[in-house]
Amino acid sequence: MSRGALNFLLLLAFLGSLGLHLATNRDLTQRNFEFMPEMVRSPAYDTYAPNPNFEYGTTLQAFEPGTIPRGRLPLHYDSSDADAIRAGEELHDTFSATDPDALARGAFVYKNYCQACHGPGGKGDGPVPQRGIPPPASLLGENAIEMKDGRMFHVLTHGWRNMPAAATQLSRDDRWRVILHVRSLQKQAAGEKQP
Repeated sequence: MSRGALNFLLLLAFLGSLGLHLATNRDLTQRNFEFMPEMVRSPAYDTYAPNPNFEYGTTLQAFEPGTIPRGRLPLHYDSSDADAIRAGEELHDTFSATDPDALARGAFVYKNYCQACHGPGGKGDGPVPQRGIPPPASLLGENAIEMKDGRMFHVLTHGWRNMPAAATQLSRDDRWRVILHVRSLQKQAAGEKQP
């Protein structure tokens, strides 16, 4: 086939496809035909909405027994005094008192979550008690100094007396870092040299 004949056939094919395009008179504001549109846009269910796809007819599914949500390691301690004592014996800080990053993070978290009640130095003289809320015990007092880190972690996790639980606001690591900061405040108040 000569080059001229090939060009003529290609021109005819182009004009034919152009003619078919114009003949369909497609509305450009409408979508093209979709094959199996459910695969493109699947129906979304709200968390608490009924859902016929699951056995119990709900979208929100219960955890399987024995599973642990990612990033939420369980603590097997209740908010009782007996478990607070047990936590004091069994739990130990996972960060070193010489770790500058952990100390800096602990100071930051303390300033944002604890300082309003406990005050900048841990004396229990923050702005919240000055407005009529019963003041917390000083973190520099003998009871706080003698309290084991695990028990302090338990207090941060479950709360104690007027102090609410902080486990929903602070990660496990941040609670340990706050304890490091409290210990550094206690050492500063006692005049000990910081690491």
